[in-house]
Amino acid sequence: MQNQASLQETKQHGAVRFPFNLYPCTIPGDFPQVALHWHDSMELVFVKRGAGLVQMGAVIYPARMGDIFIFTPGTLHALRQAEGQSMEYENIIFELELLGGAGDLCAEKYIFPLQSGRLALTGHLTPNDLCYLPAAACLREVEDANHTKRPGYELVVKGELLHFLALLIAQGKQQLPTETADTQRLKTVLQWLSVHYAEELRVADAAGVCSCSASHFMRWFRQMTGQSFVTFLNEYRLNTAAEALHTTDETVLTIASRCGFENLSYFNRAFKKHFGMTPREYRKK
Repeated sequence: MQNQASLQETKQHGAVRFPFNLYPCTIPGDFPQVALHWHDSMELVFVKRGAGLVQMGAVIYPARMGDIFIFTPGTLHALRQAEGQSMEYENIIFELELLGGAGDLCAEKYIFPLQSGRLALTGHLTPNDLCYLPAAACLREVEDANHTKRPGYELVVKGELLHFLALLIAQGKQQLPTETADTQRLKTVLQWLSVHYAEELRVADAAGVCSCSASHFMRWFRQMTGQSFVTFLNEYRLNTAAEALHTTDETVLTIASRCGFENLSYFNRAFKKHFGMTPREYRKK
């Protein structure tokens, strides 16, 4: 679905003139997790079966069947497997330009503020919320239109997404931007990590990016991500290696080395523990 090697995702979703796509996904069936990242697109996650964990900013939510998560542009988010659970979900990603442009009153009042972070929406809808039933119906209409692709389906997709946003705004739970000094600092660390992940990194190196002590950094990073820095770094390297196995013909040894693993045996063990299969099995699958 996405290039795990980039913490700020830049992938084009859909056609240039119709920037929308829908991905059916399963954790851990398709991948064990979607690593912490952000992008300039709007993203909706509609949980269809099972359960998992969804992180928005520094908060981790249990995700259950029927839940809808809303990630506005720039929102740090991740999806993970809950222990012993599987989660199937529809991942709807689109550019806000799809819904309105220059000279449009709706774009001026709602779309542009969402893009720039001046308007934030509630990030989590559950079946207990008042607007849930019509909001979920909008997303089901989007799914059906995207599946059948009858003439005019693009109008259905655009109309239902506008209706969905209108329901969120009308319930009055929109709030001030959620970007904080901590999330900005975390984005800086993640960008630094995406450049230097293959090097021999220490906690002190990452702490230096934040101009703080190693002990303070370790506490802060776990609070922000739910993981230790070492665990996060190792998973990032493994996800990058998995992407390379899928998209290149490089040898396992070459991929392991350029992803920061100097010992091939350790890489094979760590990869199998993380993905449930060896690198060669993963590539064949």
